[in-house]
Amino acid sequence: MADRHYGKKGVLLVNLGTPDAPTYGAVYRYLQEFLTDGRVIDIPFVPRQMLVRGIIAPFRSNSSAKLYKELWTENGSPLKYYGEVLAEKITEHLDPDVYHVELAMRYQSPSIKSAIKKLMDAAVSEIIVFPLFPQYASATTGSVHQEVMEILAKEQEIPAVRMINSYYDYAPMIKVFAENAKQFDLDSYDFIFFSYHGLPQRQLKKASRCDYCLSKPDCCQSLSIKNQFCYSAQCHATTRAIAAELGLSEDRYVTSFQSRLGFDDWAKPYTIDVLKERAKMGDKRLLCFSPAFVADCLETIVEIGTEYQEEFEELGGEHIDLVPSLNDNPEWIKAVADLVKAQG
Repeated sequence: MADRHYGKKGVLLVNLGTPDAPTYGAVYRYLQEFLTDGRVIDIPFVPRQMLVRGIIAPFRSNSSAKLYKELWTENGSPLKYYGEVLAEKITEHLDPDVYHVELAMRYQSPSIKSAIKKLMDAAVSEIIVFPLFPQYASATTGSVHQEVMEILAKEQEIPAVRMINSYYDYAPMIKVFAENAKQFDLDSYDFIFFSYHGLPQRQLKKASRCDYCLSKPDCCQSLSIKNQFCYSAQCHATTRAIAAELGLSEDRYVTSFQSRLGFDDWAKPYTIDVLKERAKMGDKRLLCFSPAFVADCLETIVEIGTEYQEEFEELGGEHIDLVPSLNDNPEWIKAVADLVKAQG
């Protein structure tokens, strides 16, 4: 039980965000807030504002709204719904006399600012910031940490803050991904690909020390002090951990990256190029993991489940099965609680 002289420990669970509705207006507001973040589109302020407000948001909102309509369920956005379930169910594993849990989205609602206000109103003595991104990237976890610090900097009384940076090889999480795959007959697939959200190569290089990033073809295949914050290297580490848990040989799988925006070089190989290559090799059935996402969302359900499926069929393939994300899996919820408690 918490010492009666001190407040509870606040737990701030943060995911990326989602439009409030699958409409042009809601998607426009979401894209505008998301893409004007200087850690997401890392170009100078004025051209970034012109690009997002003048081109991307106005011209992409209508098509994106149609995709969100495909995604939307009676519970709304899956990403937000599973976040709400996590925030509710995690309390079954955390002492309510010790912890106070709030969910936030980096963009749109519930905002980080509103969630922190609830924690401050509850007089928490410290805040554990838990970004729901297993791999670190400046555009995701870095942005969350910056937003939290900027909000708390305006407070007169600032509680102690613990920030979880990454957990790309967290064994309990790896086991849940692997268990989710066991509903499929792995031997029946021609190939398996692990598709992560992409990131511009310039952002990968910014996270590198001593100009190590992309200095050699296999620089992302291992982690060291030189690339400990490398998103791509952490993605490869997640892939290796899941593959090891499932006993997959190296020739059975690949790590790839999706959701490229614009024409700059992003982390490679691109998932679409992997699909083209496997189709040329005569593969018919593929299995896909998406371990950058702890909840199924637009990038998994629509981009992989619908768009990549259609492209693969046009290339001569037959089917792509998608391994479900962690979502509301009880073991995942317990794993999050255990990682929270491990913060001390």
